[in-house]
Amino acid sequence: MRAHGEVFTAEREVNAMLDLVKNECERIESRFLEPACGTGNFLIKILARKLNVVDAVYRRVQYEWETRAFLAVSSIYGVELLPDNAAECRTRLFDYFLSRYRAQFKKTSERYLKSIRYLLEKNIICGDALTLLTSTGESIVFSEWSFVSGSKVQRRDFTMNSLLSCHPEQSRGGKQNTLFDLSPEEKLPKEVGRFPAVHYLEIATYESHT
Repeated sequence: MRAHGEVFTAEREVNAMLDLVKNECERIESRFLEPACGTGNFLIKILARKLNVVDAVYRRVQYEWETRAFLAVSSIYGVELLPDNAAECRTRLFDYFLSRYRAQFKKTSERYLKSIRYLLEKNIICGDALTLLTSTGESIVFSEWSFVSGSKVQRRDFTMNSLLSCHPEQSRGGKQNTLFDLSPEEKLPKEVGRFPAVHYLEIATYESHT
């Protein structure tokens, strides 16, 4: 812990900080990036707040709950330097999600849960947010997940470097455009990967579509 300067934020401080952006935490599609996510203390609370909204609005119809909860998970991103912390973060988020899913519905879908696991594998990355490289020395890449037609989802990939870069043709008044802070009229940086739209239950097979 000392070697890597790990500091785990207490629950009270986490909630106090999230209260400062309460409205965003309650927008299901609002994207959050934690560049030093540790074991997920912030991300799990963000997920909890998003799922509270999903429960309140969509719990009566399982399909609607599942698609909105999918969107909630897909909007949460993290980067963590230590592999064991990154793995624990994914596990904690999945286990928490599973408990919320089972609390709402007696019959759950293994295909759906496989998609949720896949989202977390792609969105919680083991790497260094300072060097913008993964643990294997490759560029950190984030995936944007968008419902494009009914239950179909399209994935587009962007390097973290490009998302953090401020290009004159993409900015207004010096504002930086990123996947995580983008107004409707602004454009994303150039994508490094685009995948065919597939049913949200089939995203775990994305690699086979390339």
